[in-house]
Amino acid sequence: MRPPSALDRLGPEAPVPRDNGEPVFAEPWEATVFGLAVSLYEQGAIDWERFRRQLIAVIERAPGAPYYDSWSRALEATILEAGLLTVDQLDDRIGALRAG
Repeated sequence: MRPPSALDRLGPEAPVPRDNGEPVFAEPWEATVFGLAVSLYEQGAIDWERFRRQLIAVIERAPGAPYYDSWSRALEATILEAGLLTVDQLDDRIGALRAG
């Protein structure tokens, strides 16, 4: 039996949009922020349960928000809580990603 993946650990409270079992992305940035979260988890940089709880909380605060907007906000909060980046560093990296 394989160990649970990051996606398995999200649980039913925060289902990832899927088609044929695979994650679905409407925009390239959604795949980027998704991959970043999974990569940070796989490297041991973030705790998946903490991220999952953040994602659920963000969705509960804004239930009508697009899913990956919530994902992104939860990841930002998790990165800050883990002390991986400061607010300014995070803002700089987000700006660089948006600039292309």
